[in-house]
Order: sequence, then C-alpha cells, then structure tokens
Amino acid sequence: MASTPFMRPPNIADVYEVGDQVEANCDHDKGKDRIKGWLKGTVVQVDSKLIAVQFKENVYLTDGWMVPDHILWYPSDSPNLRKKSKS
Repeated sequence: MASTPFMRPPNIADVYEVGDQVEANCDHDKGKDRIKGWLKGTVVQVDSKLIAVQFKENVYLTDGWMVPDHILWYPSDSPNLRKKSKS
C-alpha cells in the first residue's frame, strides 16, 4: 500500500486489515426499529486515514439517509469502531 503523507503519525491502538470482523457504532435497523448501537461488519478497505466497513443490515447516515451499498467509512482512530468481541 502506498504511504500517504501526514503531519504526525497517527496513534492507532488497533490495526485493521481487510477481512477483519469489527463492530461499529452506527444507525441501523433492528427488527422494525431504527436504532443507534454496535453492529457487526467486515472491513473491506483500509488506507492510512480511513477504514471502510460493510454490513449485511441496512445502515444510515447521521442525517437519516440509508446507505445503498451498506458501507460506512470511519477514521482509523475512531472511537465508534472496535475489534469484534469474542462472545
């Protein structure tokens, strides 16, 4: 992967790779309700600044629009993204 220049190196506790199972805090459907909470997804792209996560369920942007490809992008140091718990 080509390196992207930055002012200072990011301080990233978790390193993500394509194929990793993660949990993301996002707006999504649960049953017939739309909720904000942790949802399982798969990392589909990683670069030096952003991580793309694809979900099987419908996910929504903050303003309420559904994301047609089920992919949300997160900064690599986002508190709304974590490795999937083992349980």
